[in-house]
Amino acid sequence: MPSPASFLPTLRWPRWLLVYLLALGLVAGPAYTMYVHYDFSHSLDTRSYLRVARGEFAGVSITRRYRVLVPWAAASVAWPLEKVYARIWPHRATTDWPLRLGFYAVNCLLMAGFGLVLFRSCQLYGASPPAAALAVAAVLVSRWAVYTAGLPLVDSLYLLVFALAFYAVRQGSGPALVAVLLLGPHAKESFVFLVPWLLWWGQRALRWPAQAGWLLLSGAVVLALRRWIDARIGAAAAESVHNALAHTENLLYSLHRLFSVKGAGEIFSIFGFFSLVLLAGLRGRAARAVWLRPLGWPALSLLAVVAIHMLLSGDLGRMGYLAAPVFAVAFSLILTHHPLFQWLGAGFARQRPPLSETPDQP
Repeated sequence: MPSPASFLPTLRWPRWLLVYLLALGLVAGPAYTMYVHYDFSHSLDTRSYLRVARGEFAGVSITRRYRVLVPWAAASVAWPLEKVYARIWPHRATTDWPLRLGFYAVNCLLMAGFGLVLFRSCQLYGASPPAAALAVAAVLVSRWAVYTAGLPLVDSLYLLVFALAFYAVRQGSGPALVAVLLLGPHAKESFVFLVPWLLWWGQRALRWPAQAGWLLLSGAVVLALRRWIDARIGAAAAESVHNALAHTENLLYSLHRLFSVKGAGEIFSIFGFFSLVLLAGLRGRAARAVWLRPLGWPALSLLAVVAIHMLLSGDLGRMGYLAAPVFAVAFSLILTHHPLFQWLGAGFARQRPPLSETPDQP
């Protein structure tokens, strides 16, 4: 009779599916309220991405004009939904509701993938399954997860890119790193700040010449797409350079905001009261060692990349949420090893007997 261990590979995909559905459930419910009740009248970002999804690039800010992957995916989902809307809600069929629902569906699916990658990263660093699941929950109940999943935005793809990058470096996964290099330049232009981190720390997964090759391929596609969009609306290519330089003007504003009471509150609100678990992990040298040492320089330097995003964007909380992979791993390691949380893994510490040794049921 085959040993129970021989069945583990066949049981892997249901386990990942379960984690994915857990993450989807955590995001979809709260985000639905955001999708239904959000007031779009004061949100330039959401209106811009709705226009990009409709193929209307003229008048859209150059900061958002070229981020087309999520809007086009949402438009593809919205097309069949419009047929349903026409029958059930005729008064909504000609409005933005089907397209908004398309964004909601695509963003929820991407955020669930983000949660799954976080779960796997936590386990790679040595966290127990319950601690990894709670870390995913702590990240996905953030206000920024609700905001990202429920609205016509593209942050979900960029969050997935960051999570995959952190996972690829730890796992040494070439396919994950290739996915990052192909998707990253299309997700946001600020991906350029992540590239040096990938070239240095990602060499275990993919040597830097191979990374450079994939980047060149992805960059060529991005440039071709930009030229096509610019040709449609008659925009000058130099606008992109001016827009990139204009972001440096946010530095002083971001620094002033960061060292203010309001800025401190904004940073704390990224993960809310779950951040207090990190305080427990800072008490004592032994407590710090169980999570700071495993994270090491890759995590610290990734936080530096996140800090650059925060300072250049001026949106401290929204960009600070990119630190979720590091936060999730730190959170899960503290829950796994800190004496305060030992009860979480108590049931998993006991080894079950093999199936052949299990007493027969009456």
